[in-house]
Amino acid sequence: MADSAPTSHQICIEHTFETAHRLPHLKGKCTSLHGHSWRVAVSVSAPALSTDGTIVEFGFLKAGVRQWIDTHLDHGTMLGVRDPLAVHLYTASSKVFRFGANTCETVDDAELLATDLPWPTVEAVAVLLRRVSQSVLIALPCAPEARVGRVFVRETHLNTATYGPADTP
Repeated sequence: MADSAPTSHQICIEHTFETAHRLPHLKGKCTSLHGHSWRVAVSVSAPALSTDGTIVEFGFLKAGVRQWIDTHLDHGTMLGVRDPLAVHLYTASSKVFRFGANTCETVDDAELLATDLPWPTVEAVAVLLRRVSQSVLIALPCAPEARVGRVFVRETHLNTATYGPADTP
């Protein structure tokens, strides 16, 4: 008997990076500057494969996502644009990625991907990295209708966030 359920192809890439952040707007220990060994998993799906039998070439997708993360986040600090530490770390020539920066406040155009995300919570990092992954994907040869699905971000062994399309009933 044939299965009539809709089908889709899916791949997943992963990357790890080291980044500090702080969440002074929350109560608790995350108000202090602290770092994590972050892990991201990005899924990409398509209803059909391209003529070369892929959704997208793994190496190109991995290289693009990893380059962005390594350039803007790895061994840096993620802060909200209103965090007073941001200006001090930037002045000290530290790598800083600011969430919530607009076109008048940004030092790096990459920060514009997080304009509507005021603080670097794990949930906001998942949104940011899905946007990054989608921008990398659209610049690559890929299967028709290929799209970034869920992006999974782990900030600790116990704390994770996922962002992507809602499950359909």
